[in-house]
Order: sequence, then C-alpha cells, then structure tokens
Amino acid sequence: MDHNQKEEKQQSELTDLGADISKTSKGNIYTLTIIGQVEGHQVLPENVKTTKYEHVLPLLAGIEESDEIDGLLLLLNTVGGDIEAGLAIAEMISGMKKPTVSLVLGGGHSIGIPLAVCTKKSFITPTASMTVHPVRMTGLVIGAPQTFRYFQRIQEQIADFVTANSGISREQFEGYMMATGEMASDVGTILYGKEAVASGLIDRLGSLSDALSALHKMIDKNRKRDKKE
Repeated sequence: MDHNQKEEKQQSELTDLGADISKTSKGNIYTLTIIGQVEGHQVLPENVKTTKYEHVLPLLAGIEESDEIDGLLLLLNTVGGDIEAGLAIAEMISGMKKPTVSLVLGGGHSIGIPLAVCTKKSFITPTASMTVHPVRMTGLVIGAPQTFRYFQRIQEQIADFVTANSGISREQFEGYMMATGEMASDVGTILYGKEAVASGLIDRLGSLSDALSALHKMIDKNRKRDKKE
C-alpha cells in the first residue's frame, strides 16, 4: 500500500468510525470513539448514531498486531446498547498487550461502563456521567423462571468484568445497580466524574491531556523495556 492509499484508508476510518492516528516522536496513538448506541446483531435506524461492533472488533485486532501503532486512546460518549456487542469490544480491549487508556466524555452509560474500565488506565471528565443499572430487555420477553435466571447471569458477568477491571468492589457495584430512589421511575444509580473516581469505578478525574500523558508514559515504559530485552 503506497502513501496515498494509506492516507485514503485513514481518512475513510476517520469518517466511518470516528478514528484517527496521531504520529509523534512520543509514539503513534490510535484514537477510537465509542459513540451513541453500541449496535449488535440488529441494525438500528439510520437516524440513530451507532458504534458497529463488527467494524470495531477486526480494527482492534489490527491495532494489536500493527508495528506502526504504539497505543490506543478510547473516547467514550455512549448511552449503552447491545450487551453482548459491548462486552465483546470490552473483552477485546482488556486482552490487548499494547498500552490502552479510556476517557469518558459526556456519558459512559449502561454497557458503556465495561467499555470505560476495560483499558489499562481510565479517566473521566468532571461533567461526565455514568449510569449503573440492571440489565434491560426490549421486545418480547417470555415470562419464565429461565428468563429471569438468564438476566441474572448476564448481570453477574457484567459485575465480574467491571470489578475485575476496576477498583470498585462487587458489593458496591451491585448496590449501585439495584438502588432505588436515585433515578426517576427506574432502578440504578447515576455517577458523575468525582463520584465515579471515589467509588473506584474509574481510575482518575482528568481531561484529554491527562489521558494522553498517561498513554505516553505507558508507551515510553514499553520502549525502555524493549531496549533492555
């Protein structure tokens, strides 16, 4: 692939995925945005902003394998979406060896929470919010004990992932999930920047420059390690 083709591919990714590659002496950083709703197996209406998991998964594999990319910056402003698709993306990122940092801007709600904590370091801006709530299902739901158990098991998996990838305790996370009186006509808890950090859910309060600084430090540490080896 020649230089012009690479530029066209990068411009296409910027347009289609909200992605960009910044190249500096400190390292090459791939910035990926998770916006709107995380789209799963069903295609959402055209007037809904979505992040399509079938685009993101192979992209992440390519980032992990690329010799030209040193780290991943994940920018989040999402209302949530498909549980399995969101967890699939989160699992992919948590399994990456390359430096990864997330920054919650605006909102990191619902299945956006596992996506926010799946990186090696997580940040949230003071005005951003995160909604922790039980699993919800839309459409036809069969009223059977098996359905209830299925919901329970999904919630357990989400709680397992979040507590394994953040500093929040399982008891506190599940307490936020099942809280009443916090949200109008609903169960759950809304956490803003400082609260998300105080709970251990997110590592640090910060801005874009803070997230980039943390990523550069990780990249520099990796470079020094590679030189020693």
